[in-house]
Amino acid sequence: MSAAIARNRFRASEAKRQRQLVTPEGLSLPLTIASRGARAGALMLDLLFIGLGAFALILFLVSIGIGVLSIGASSNQSPALEFVAVLLIMLFWFARYGYFLYFELGPKGATPGKRLLGIRVAARDGGRLTAEAVIARNLMRDVEVFLPTFFLLGGAQEAGVAGSAATVWLAIFVLFPFLNKDRLRAGDLVAGTWVVEAPKVKLAEAMSLAPDRREDYRFGEAELSVYGEHELQVLESVLRQDSDEALREVAQAICRKIGWMPGAGHDREFLEAFYAALRDHLERGMRFGKRKADKHDAG
Repeated sequence: MSAAIARNRFRASEAKRQRQLVTPEGLSLPLTIASRGARAGALMLDLLFIGLGAFALILFLVSIGIGVLSIGASSNQSPALEFVAVLLIMLFWFARYGYFLYFELGPKGATPGKRLLGIRVAARDGGRLTAEAVIARNLMRDVEVFLPTFFLLGGAQEAGVAGSAATVWLAIFVLFPFLNKDRLRAGDLVAGTWVVEAPKVKLAEAMSLAPDRREDYRFGEAELSVYGEHELQVLESVLRQDSDEALREVAQAICRKIGWMPGAGHDREFLEAFYAALRDHLERGMRFGKRKADKHDAG
């Protein structure tokens, strides 16, 4: 009986996290909001990875600093170690921000920690995840967590009113995801983002069209140049969800955009063929240093 109750509670929790995302193209896509536990676990993993990288870097830079210092050991000054200390501070700052910015702006929209736990960052308006949004949500993390945490670890809990204020500040932002239904932290609210579960099914397994049927469709350079990486990701999501209505709407929208007459009853076959052709087209462009972010990008 307890197992059945647990399953029912899990299903109820899953249902509460279901959302419908409407893309700029007017397409409604189902998605699942990431759980608070998954988000916290991903952050811990990412901080662990950053910490391990920082530890290795410290060992390397300290060894260089000590080596340089030994050349002028008779001096009372320690310019080499001072240089190493300044360099470490700068590298830590750039590494922490660079880590999150690099991975969240990548094609997966997720850091290694998020990818391990099957979640990713997405724009709440269904559009492309922009650099401004990623920078905003990561800068807010300092205000939410890091600054008050460092303040408290530095002994602020004994600083009377200041320590109490830092504790309350940290508690408010830590509890913020529990106070809204989309589990948003303050950085997500400011940046217009949310963290969602990434599809776990490989696209190759979701696509059922035989290779010889794809050859029935031929797309030229002008037709493939209409869309970019963002539209490719949206199309991939549609194919994964495998909703007949969504497949039909997207197939008709693409046909209108590239000047084709939409057929009937072959929506998935058409979309799979267009997806394969578009992906190949974009990958060829990347090999020559050309990237097209979305349909508004001139390339």
